[in-house]
Amino acid sequence: MKLYYLLIFFAISQIANSQPKVPQDYFENPLDVPLVLSGTFGELRSNHFHSGLDIKTQQREGLEVKSAAPGHVSRIKIQHYGYGKALYIQHPNGYTTVYGHLQSFSPEIEAFVKKQQYINESYEIELFPEAGELQVESGELVAYSGNTGGSGGPHLHFEIRDGSQRPMNPKLFGIEIQDSRKPLIKGLFAYPMDEDSHVNHSAERQKIRLIPLKDGTYTTEKLNACGKIGFGISTVDQQDMASNQNGVYKIEANLNGDNVFQLNFDRFSFSETRHLNQLIDYEYYTNNRSRVQKLFVEESNPLSLYEDVQSEGRLDIQDSLDYNYTIKVTDFAGNESVIRVPIQGEFTESIQPKKLEETEYFVQADQSFSTEQNGIDVYIPKGSLYQDKYLDISFNGDIVNLHRDDTPIHQNITIGFDVSKYEPAEKEKMFIAKLGYGDRPSYSSTYKKGDRFTTGIRTFGKYTLASDNNAPWISPVNFSDGQWISNNSTLKVKISDDLSGIQSYRATVNGKFILMEYEYKDNMLTHDFSDGAVTETENNFKLIVTDNVGNTNTYEAKFFRK
Repeated sequence: MKLYYLLIFFAISQIANSQPKVPQDYFENPLDVPLVLSGTFGELRSNHFHSGLDIKTQQREGLEVKSAAPGHVSRIKIQHYGYGKALYIQHPNGYTTVYGHLQSFSPEIEAFVKKQQYINESYEIELFPEAGELQVESGELVAYSGNTGGSGGPHLHFEIRDGSQRPMNPKLFGIEIQDSRKPLIKGLFAYPMDEDSHVNHSAERQKIRLIPLKDGTYTTEKLNACGKIGFGISTVDQQDMASNQNGVYKIEANLNGDNVFQLNFDRFSFSETRHLNQLIDYEYYTNNRSRVQKLFVEESNPLSLYEDVQSEGRLDIQDSLDYNYTIKVTDFAGNESVIRVPIQGEFTESIQPKKLEETEYFVQADQSFSTEQNGIDVYIPKGSLYQDKYLDISFNGDIVNLHRDDTPIHQNITIGFDVSKYEPAEKEKMFIAKLGYGDRPSYSSTYKKGDRFTTGIRTFGKYTLASDNNAPWISPVNFSDGQWISNNSTLKVKISDDLSGIQSYRATVNGKFILMEYEYKDNMLTHDFSDGAVTETENNFKLIVTDNVGNTNTYEAKFFRK
């Protein structure tokens, strides 16, 4: 008996020691406004988990962003997409805070960045200052909030990362968000897991009707099932003072009072984040635009978010036995939503079988695969698929129909085209395109080597060769040729390309490089005269814009300033 209790004590100690020990009063709020969220940590996004908190900035830009703790700026990255303008601060306790989608930096940091941008003659840049170069104190102004990069509106993206650069839930560190609302349950699904299992006389996925009860919980009608089954849930959370549908914090399930599954959004690594495509029912999401989180673990799913999972979360339902399955969804504030599912074990021979799509192309996830026809080749490396799969592949002239986007891709698949039949001048303007709605082509990064074009894809669909013979479009916004613009604080130009997309741009005044920031969401290039790069009264402006197949347009104008 003593040995038994010792083992129990040891197990509990191990669990307690495995929990991240984080400081509760070290990090301050990065904004001087009430913290209202548009996005939560771990929220389900396309092909990844959200790695921080998206903090609302009252629908405007330019709010002061403060360092959450003392430290030094360890990294600055500016890109057209992604986080846009982003700042990374390393703290003495080993953690790093990240501030994304910024409008601009504090004067000292802005001067540091602009100097390097002019040296490199590039807006996009990545810098790693030395530990003593840009020291900051807790609460010190480091930036201004914005809407740069892949942002859908003004907000601050805020992260806390551990010493291994794994993002952690900032709420673990005592950053409080007002939340008195229970998670919303949007749907419940049951999944027969093998050829002998069934739910309600069917081997297909079943949507289960939820019955709300007076105490705020849910129940369902009794399910008739047998064999290996699993469940999936569509659920979101809403914070106070916001209508956004955010991610939940924890999902737990138990069978007859015993824990069988738990999913916690405390911490993850960027190397595993794409396995979100195995956590959700990807096929259902593609066809219905609703993410259903599986309460069972696929064999090839290595996510570290799972805890206390028994038998991979699969239930073994035996004939003639009764079961009670309970799901509890919790937000970080402790608000709970509960579903109770009664299950009757009932074997039946008369079931609706699962539809199987068999094709001539069967791809095993742990083996590479290739096929070729009409001068088009497809190579699927080992590990590109999450599970073995029959793929629907067909070739029609210069078009390859490569399955459908209801199957996720983990690692790049390569498509190659033989272009030897085309003239050199034609090949210069050609690229590999994905055909979207109405068969409209969109550029897929194309690598050209002799008579072979290749592209790496992470989305199934229809691919072909396309040509772009039109140069990018350029239009001045706040000036014209020969104009005096002494009162202008900026120089603005719109650029766009209708097919292959913008590849590069370069602006000069009187033959010298000037920095222009590119905001792709409104096709705007902006030069800020406060850079001090324009010092003459008479100025010859020249802008060269190139698309992804080398078409170039040049705009020139003269302007005057005092």
